[in-house]
Amino acid sequence: FVLSKTMLFLCERRFQEANPLLQQISPDIENWVVSYQHLGQAVAGQQKEYLQMFYLVLQVCYYLMVGQVKSVKAVLKQLQQSIQTITAPDWPVDADLSRSREADQFIWMPREHLCVLVYLVTVMHSMQAGFMEKAERYTDKAIVQISKLKTHTDSPILSTFHVMLVEHMIQCRLVMGNKTKAVSELGILTKLLSSNSLLLSRHRAQLHTLLGLYAMSMNCMEAAESQLNAALRTSKERELWTFANLNLAIVYLRQSRNSDFMALLDRISPDQLPSSSHCMKAAAYYIHGLQAFFSSQYGESKRYLRETLKMANAEDLNRLTSCSLVLLGHIFLSLGNAKESMNMVTPAMQLASKIPDVHVQLWASAILKDLYRMQGDPTREQEGQAMHTNYSQTLLKDHFAATQLQEHQLINWTDGNFPQIN
Repeated sequence: FVLSKTMLFLCERRFQEANPLLQQISPDIENWVVSYQHLGQAVAGQQKEYLQMFYLVLQVCYYLMVGQVKSVKAVLKQLQQSIQTITAPDWPVDADLSRSREADQFIWMPREHLCVLVYLVTVMHSMQAGFMEKAERYTDKAIVQISKLKTHTDSPILSTFHVMLVEHMIQCRLVMGNKTKAVSELGILTKLLSSNSLLLSRHRAQLHTLLGLYAMSMNCMEAAESQLNAALRTSKERELWTFANLNLAIVYLRQSRNSDFMALLDRISPDQLPSSSHCMKAAAYYIHGLQAFFSSQYGESKRYLRETLKMANAEDLNRLTSCSLVLLGHIFLSLGNAKESMNMVTPAMQLASKIPDVHVQLWASAILKDLYRMQGDPTREQEGQAMHTNYSQTLLKDHFAATQLQEHQLINWTDGNFPQIN
């Protein structure tokens, strides 16, 4: 009962009420076998494992929802070990566990579905932490598992998991600079949603947000603004509002629309942010740093970016760390401080390669090229130029390929039926 109550609090984003319940219930689960030994050691042990799974899933979701990516690592590892236990060949099938007295039964979700759920939360963690290739691997595993399960049963929860996996994958592709795959998957997402009106109503705002992110990556700023505003109109979720507003702020900055940016200020100020997420607050500091940089207020920009770095390092938010470092490198380059610029850009490049984030790599390689020229090192300057040209060419080819796909026209859809895609 306490776990179900916690799940409802998490669904309603009532984190301050959910957290104490998670702390309260932990000892009860730990002592389950002792408390219920009258059921028999084996049955009590199996019940404990299922309760533990439910508890760990809620704890992982809590940490991810509040943007604490580092804090979740140990719990996620425990969850992954738990799923290995209940999917082992010697573990009793769910039907056997259901034969005990009705009051003693507890199977929150079939273990095959739990397996997909663990893949999904692993993907969510990998994406937030900035490990895109790991997120891709686990998404592929989860979708194979969903396809197998759908041949036997058409469970609504599997369709929800499928949609969430595709949503995360689109974001990963955009970070990695693979817009062609991202827009193809946007097409897959619209097909999944158009076949289920309930799913469409629940995920419509997310779809608009993803179309907005894709349009931003394609430099289609009018379409991006239109999609992000559609997300704000159709969403009732505080976290999604915040995320859409933060991206809308970037759209305004890229178009030098300072008055529109200032009009958004109350909604994206780190001190007044409506979101409870550590990650979102760190991103808000970064966007303020970006705005100060564009206004040539370098001291102010550095102050915001150091705050971003402090928060990003505390929770292993690798993307925000790499973006902040490269922007700081750009600031020091603008101030003529080559040594400090190099100290920022080198780790930014290493981190961006690990993610991989091709846009940060492109940005960092442009700064490195200039730094080597300032140092009078023509060999390294040429290497930097070659690296920059390589990233640039790859992105341009991919950009052109994405525009040729039918799915690209989705950026102009905000209402009514989806455009026809073969």
